[in-house]
Amino acid sequence: MDAVHLRNLTAAYGGHQVLGPISLDIRPGEHIALVGRSGAGKSTLLNLLYDQVKDRAALVPQEQGLVQTLSVFHNVYMGRLASYSRWYNLVNLVAPRRRELEEIRPLLERLGMADKLRQPVEALSGGQKQRTAVARALYQQAAILLADEPVSALDGPMAHVVMGLVSEAYSTGVIALHDIDLALRYCDRIVGIQDGQIALDEPTQRLSPADLLPLY
Repeated sequence: MDAVHLRNLTAAYGGHQVLGPISLDIRPGEHIALVGRSGAGKSTLLNLLYDQVKDRAALVPQEQGLVQTLSVFHNVYMGRLASYSRWYNLVNLVAPRRRELEEIRPLLERLGMADKLRQPVEALSGGQKQRTAVARALYQQAAILLADEPVSALDGPMAHVVMGLVSEAYSTGVIALHDIDLALRYCDRIVGIQDGQIALDEPTQRLSPADLLPLY
């Protein structure tokens, strides 16, 4: 993918500016963690970024964006709806085809959810729903991953599994994280957001947890 250049992005709610102006360059091959306290502007920045690159990005939104009444299989399959004809998508809605089942089942196995393939999303726990949204992004195979707190509902071991999978599947990604240790371990660049501005932008190797704590 080509580099992404954001220039002087701003966002306002109710006449009050909550973000920016922010300029940010995202280079191919970078895993960027957005860190900062809740309400600092991380989600807003991710949404603005998605508006710029949605044609080549997979998004894991904080609210997950799942269809509760459909199965885990169908929610993951939605990652590639745009790749197939309407007829082919309808066929998979009625009776999932073997090819798609054989592609999606291994993803769910790696996420510890193989037994949930045909369960409706509404029957899942919060952590299982989060993993379903991650599986959809993995299945999409876009050029860049944008993820907003994709492991917030997961325990330590599974959070590491998910971060490892998304880092392996996407060479370029921007991920909002509250967990400083995960950010430092799985990302090579840290962008700290504070009061709607970029307060820190450094390679991970130059940083320690103590450097990030003032952002919280």
